[in-house]
Amino acid sequence: MEEISSNKPPSHIEMVLDPSTIITQARRDLNAVVVSGKKQSRSLSLSSILTKIHAGYFRIGISLCSQALLWKTLGEPTSQPNSLQRLLCMVPTAVTIFLWFLALLALLLLSLLYLLRCFYYFKMVKAEFLHHVGINYFFAPWISWLLLLQSAPFITPSTVYYHILWWVFVLPVIVLDVKIYGQWFTKGKRFLSDVANPTSLLSVMGNLAGAQAAAQMGWKECAMFMFSLGISHYLVLFVTLYQRLSGTDHRLPTMLRPVFFQFFAAPSMASLAWDSIAGNFDISSKMLFFLSLFLFTSLVSRPTLFKKAMKRFNVAWWAYSYPLTMLALAAAEYAQEVNGSIARGLAYVLSGLSVLVSLALIVSTALNSSMLLPDKDPILSHPTNR
Repeated sequence: MEEISSNKPPSHIEMVLDPSTIITQARRDLNAVVVSGKKQSRSLSLSSILTKIHAGYFRIGISLCSQALLWKTLGEPTSQPNSLQRLLCMVPTAVTIFLWFLALLALLLLSLLYLLRCFYYFKMVKAEFLHHVGINYFFAPWISWLLLLQSAPFITPSTVYYHILWWVFVLPVIVLDVKIYGQWFTKGKRFLSDVANPTSLLSVMGNLAGAQAAAQMGWKECAMFMFSLGISHYLVLFVTLYQRLSGTDHRLPTMLRPVFFQFFAAPSMASLAWDSIAGNFDISSKMLFFLSLFLFTSLVSRPTLFKKAMKRFNVAWWAYSYPLTMLALAAAEYAQEVNGSIARGLAYVLSGLSVLVSLALIVSTALNSSMLLPDKDPILSHPTNR
């Protein structure tokens, strides 16, 4: 029996594989991975935007809103219109309204994104608030809204809505003034010398924008209050920044050197604010305009200062736009007051330069949209000064 059993052939196990079943299962797994990957990429996309965006992106809002104000100012009818104003009168009103709505849309989008950032990433907003550069950009959204309010084609300064919106936009500026200026006052010169940088001039511009809007409403006392806050601290910053030591240059990253243009943005806005308060472009306004023109000439004569910052696109490039627009606005008011050929030519050149720079920045931003939110931003990645 054992011999018989030993002669039996060995048993074989046969495996039959159906190729269609394997392919179908592989497709299902691949589709599941793709769907989950899409969902994850969408969620990461929104979170990455909220973690990378900061108040410095409101430079775009200031630039577009100041452009809207420039076009509105140049297009206003005057008793002695010049050739530039006659040319602008030929431009359809729809173009100016479109520019205003474009600025409004960009500002609403930036405000919504930053509100979401405050809600979901409050610790990052707090760190930005404690940063010696980042804190100054908290003035930027309110400056943008004040400029947009002045350029609004549908709301006049005499309406109640204008008055309410002015208070809504100015109160945060005053609260930030108390925090920043109070800190400078109590901690003294050494602290101010350590933290002062060209972005600090945004605090001055916030007060001056509020003063100009208040003067247009006829609120002279409120306008003088805001103007006195802005101009007094501008003088302090002007002297401090002129006397800063070369060893403190590390306080401002190389990519942020375009903010040096704010040196002439503040006196330009001061000349416009005083023009609104005084009712004409008087000697004080002219002095501030000449100062801003001199500072502008001093900066553009040193292109090597901005060479490193221009090697790679960054949102800081938008800091070139709104100072030029403010200078163009001041030049237009000066030309209207003086009514001379040189003044008109200067207004033409600066206005055209402002428009060209703004268009170039819009095109550059569209072409470099992938670099709009870098992983290492010069503000957020730079050491925080506590």
